[in-house]
Amino acid sequence: MKKLKLISWLKANRVSLAIGLGLAALASVTLVACADRACARAANGRVFRSVDKMPAREVGLVLGTSKETRHGKPNLHFNQRIEAATALYRAGKIHHLLVSGDNHVSSYDEPDDMRAALIAAGVPASAITCDYAGFRTLDSVVRAKEIFGLSQCTIISEEFHCPRALWIAQRRGLDTIAFAAPDVGLKSWSLRANLREQFARSWCAVDLYLLH
Repeated sequence: MKKLKLISWLKANRVSLAIGLGLAALASVTLVACADRACARAANGRVFRSVDKMPAREVGLVLGTSKETRHGKPNLHFNQRIEAATALYRAGKIHHLLVSGDNHVSSYDEPDDMRAALIAAGVPASAITCDYAGFRTLDSVVRAKEIFGLSQCTIISEEFHCPRALWIAQRRGLDTIAFAAPDVGLKSWSLRANLREQFARSWCAVDLYLLH
């Protein structure tokens, strides 16, 4: 009986439902497009891909990610960011690294993993500061200014990720440029990262303009 009532209700309201779904889809597409444009504007002239051409700044903000995938394999995104941060430090383009990531439980510690990897790569421990509450890109960027007192810094991540971080920094009054480590070359990794980034940018717009 309940199924029959539900079917009857759906038939009676199919036009309204179709219109509602259409409007929701249109709103989603519009949100994605607006977020992409905002990221592109924020990144214009502020993303560098060559260490030699990178302007020097005192602090580099390394955005966190897990050292390993959920299957226990090395995370290529983690490796790319560590290599980029190390290259910038060795070239004198940054003098101190703020590594910001998730440490919501004791068994998961992005900042200490990044710190250990940087030290193994030759960066002195005294040149590294850990932020253990960088649960999201928004948190990492906002805390760099509000908790660690930075007025400017170099964001270190990958090409797909830098525009969103720069957008957040722009909205929060933090003067930033970004060094884009090469995106992971494997198609499966790149596709997954880009799809996730589309969702992250849309949610970032909600975060920046509605929730905060």
